[in-house]
Amino acid sequence: MTDRIERVTAYIVEIPRDVPYLGPLREGEFVNRRGYIVRSGNRTLYPTSDRSVLLRVDTEQGLTGWGETYGIVAPEAVRAIVEDVVAPVLEGRDPSAPAVIHEDLYDLMRVRGFFGGFYLDTLAAVDIALWDLLGRRLGVPVSTLLGGRRHAQIAAYVSGLPRATLPERVAFAREWQAKGFRGFKFAAVVADDGVEAEMTALREGLGPAAEIMADLHWRHTAPEAIRLIRRLETHRLAFAEAPCAPEDIEGIAQVARSVGVPVALGEELRTVHEWQSRLAARCLGVGQPEMGRTGITQFARIGALCQANHVALMPHAAVGVGLFMAASLQASSTLQRLPWHEYQHSIFDPNLRLTQPTGTRHMQCEAGFYTLPDGPGLGVEPSEAMFAQVIPA
Repeated sequence: MTDRIERVTAYIVEIPRDVPYLGPLREGEFVNRRGYIVRSGNRTLYPTSDRSVLLRVDTEQGLTGWGETYGIVAPEAVRAIVEDVVAPVLEGRDPSAPAVIHEDLYDLMRVRGFFGGFYLDTLAAVDIALWDLLGRRLGVPVSTLLGGRRHAQIAAYVSGLPRATLPERVAFAREWQAKGFRGFKFAAVVADDGVEAEMTALREGLGPAAEIMADLHWRHTAPEAIRLIRRLETHRLAFAEAPCAPEDIEGIAQVARSVGVPVALGEELRTVHEWQSRLAARCLGVGQPEMGRTGITQFARIGALCQANHVALMPHAAVGVGLFMAASLQASSTLQRLPWHEYQHSIFDPNLRLTQPTGTRHMQCEAGFYTLPDGPGLGVEPSEAMFAQVIPA
């Protein structure tokens, strides 16, 4: 059956939070007039609510595919790119070749500094929607389209411990441990007593069997990171994430060569072109692609590239409403080396109500493991609760 794309629509979704992402505000942090805060620990902008951008692709035959991209800052930029650049190009195209369309859209902005930022985020949402559409048309999940599912369940590590004090964060981690989780990642940006104190307290509180990771939030020079990570190694650190600024490829490579634990990175990298140079420099032992930035086509290619370079994949999970999370689980289930997938409990659990399964089973994360939805495409689609959170254009 031939079909054509009839309409491409972007929606901005906003969900209030009781506590900002990464926990309560620290001394000197404040909410500006646009609802953003700058975290003093890493000088990075975060909103006080959860926001994301949905992408809907409708065809002449009445089929619909859904995508999503990371939209916590200036989501209107993505919507403008959809309406002004992407939608007019896609209208009238056969939607059945997502990877081909992704390459064509990538080429559109080749001479205009396209290789990062909002344009690539937009393409990620389009790509996810087209893979979802293809899976729905054929009646199979995206994992089948990518070659087949290796993992019926995916081990999940608890990411972020959004409590105000270190004793409270340790107690919170122990609560998750009692629920069956054995992997935990803390955020250095809110480790008020220092990274070493955070690591020491978590190890003492969680015991020797727990896997503990540290997100260093790009805060350090290479020598600083090396000294810090070596001290954390004595507490059996599982991996050190983002030790240096992402543009400092040589610095990150120096860290990776000098410490005894894997360096993890990749949440900010959108294409294989960015990954290739870092893999060639041996910057990482753990790759963390973020589906909301890569889309399915690039995610799959990054996975193959990491596998060829003997690098494990532990996909990143950022702020989102569940659609790119479902896409990440679908694509991750096909990977060969998949020790963990990040679990943002303060986002994933409350936002489950915003999606509904396209089959008989929804995605879940319980007792330390994700289970995947069983329906076609992504396996989930927006629920009525999702549309209640859409901001009018």
